[in-house]
Order: sequence, then structure tokens, then C-alpha cells
Amino acid sequence: MTLVILGLLLAFGLLIAQGIAGLRSPEVTEKGFGIGLIVLALVGAWSIWVLVRNGFELQNISARARAEGFELDTSGLERRPSGRIMPESADKLFADVSKEYEANPEDWRVQYRLARAYDHAGDRARGREFMKKAVAGEAAERKASRG
Repeated sequence: MTLVILGLLLAFGLLIAQGIAGLRSPEVTEKGFGIGLIVLALVGAWSIWVLVRNGFELQNISARARAEGFELDTSGLERRPSGRIMPESADKLFADVSKEYEANPEDWRVQYRLARAYDHAGDRARGREFMKKAVAGEAAERKASRG
């Protein structure tokens, strides 16, 4: 992963260098391409930053949930030969975690568990939505405990 990121940063650097060269050209079209290359490189670098930051946030919250004993236990669930959880088992898991959420919707730990249950049930969009809430709640709790 690190090599990929370094390779992309090198590519973005080369794009910026080509963009600057285009800006130095007397031709209007080359100046336009130069601006486009610089914008493309900056958007690409920002995208990589967001992906890496989100990865670290998810790694952090998963580790904390595991350490506090809030990770979902899926070991006893029925699985397909591929290893994926059977839909009926995932739906039961989701129903159980939904009850936890109804009882305590503001706790990031329950939001995290619900996000994981959504993911296992195949609803990745809602899973991402609740994971964002969980990450924000965990960060706020961490900040409050330091402050």
C-alpha cells in the first residue's frame, strides 16, 4: 500500500511539473492544459489523502471496539462456502443489533455495531452512513476525555 501511495505521489508531482511547464508556455492552449494538469494532480492527491485518513479512522475505531469488547461476534453464524454470512443469519444479527441501537442510539459503539451489521446484511450504503456517525462519535469522546 505504501508503495502505491508513493507511486501516486510521484505521478502527481510529475503532473504538477508538466502543468507548471505548460503555464510557462506562450500558447494559451498549453496554459489551459497546464492548469488542468495541476488541478487534476491536486484533486488526485486530495482523494488519496481522504482514503488514507478514512482507512486510519476505521482501523482505530475497529481496534477500540475490539479492545472494549464491542466487536460483533459472527463466529457462530451460518456461512456460505465462500465464507460470507448466509442472508438469514445476517438478518437475524441485524435485528438483534437494531434493538441495541433503539435502546442507545447516541453511543458510537452501538452505531459501530449497527454499521457492521448493515455491512453483513449487504446494505453497504447505510453501513457507511452509520460508520461515519460512529467515527465522529468516537472522535468526540476521545477529544472530550483528553480535554
